[in-house]
Amino acid sequence: MEKYLLQISFSLIFILLSASVIYAETNADYTLWLNNFKAEAQRAGIKSEILNEALSGVKPLDWVIELDRAQPEFTKTLDEYLAGAVNSRRIKEGQRLLAENSEILTRIAKRYHIQPRFLMALWGIETSFGLHTGKVPVIDALVTLAYDGRRGQYFRSELLNALKILDQGHIKYAQMKGSWAGAMGQVQFMPSTFLNFAVDGNGDGRIDLWNTRIDYLSSAANYLLKSGWDDTYTWGREVKLPKNLSGEYFGMQQQHLLSEWQKLGVRAIGGRDLPLVNILASLIQPDGSKGRAFLVYNNYRVLMKWNRSHRFAVAVGSLADRIGEQ
Repeated sequence: MEKYLLQISFSLIFILLSASVIYAETNADYTLWLNNFKAEAQRAGIKSEILNEALSGVKPLDWVIELDRAQPEFTKTLDEYLAGAVNSRRIKEGQRLLAENSEILTRIAKRYHIQPRFLMALWGIETSFGLHTGKVPVIDALVTLAYDGRRGQYFRSELLNALKILDQGHIKYAQMKGSWAGAMGQVQFMPSTFLNFAVDGNGDGRIDLWNTRIDYLSSAANYLLKSGWDDTYTWGREVKLPKNLSGEYFGMQQQHLLSEWQKLGVRAIGGRDLPLVNILASLIQPDGSKGRAFLVYNNYRVLMKWNRSHRFAVAVGSLADRIGEQ
């Protein structure tokens, strides 16, 4: 019995020592990684006080890695996604905010040539009009994802960009909160998107995507404009397909004029003819051959640049249509 207990004791000691070694090695690897990144950030010109404030004591967050493996745009069906994204409460709130901000939106539409209902839809789907902008420290989230390695280089670059935003004085470190993936503010810009597209809408010298409405709505509009948006047209429409339409016609790589789709037997929902508009469209089915079908235009491609998910892009277009019904 004593011999058996002694064997168990040695086994437990071995397990504990092994765990301690693994923890120490992991901790050492992370410390080395963080020190290397700090050196890179210093070479990029980030001030020492910013680096000390943002990176002192920061540790990877395990739960962020788990969320990164299960994003809803890719795990839900289209109808499941739309049920949450385009609901009656969000439609009514979008209509209310569209009317309430008519002056700001008119100015933005004139400058950036974006239909206001699409700005409302993006705002609504990204954060429920500011209700869910995220409470995760952006730097912590990005450190986690950069160190994780699955998309390490991408998030390492985003982490450096986030430090540049702090360095430029647009936001304080303690207030830089966002999603678990590092998206920030009312319209959930990643740091690189912030640096490339965010604008100072009110001319106060700072870009505030968290609290200044004309800044974050102007920034969203600027993103769409610079990504190729055309306010002459909408995003697309749900359609009814003829029987036995050849598979060669499906996919974003295929484009035909609406008049050609009409000849092929594609119709608007309810059996109505397609609009007589000289515009190219692609035929997609986000849930596969048995799912709903949509003819989508170039503006849809722009929405896909914002978020590379068909479910997201269809939801934005659908919500914009519903908000614009008032």
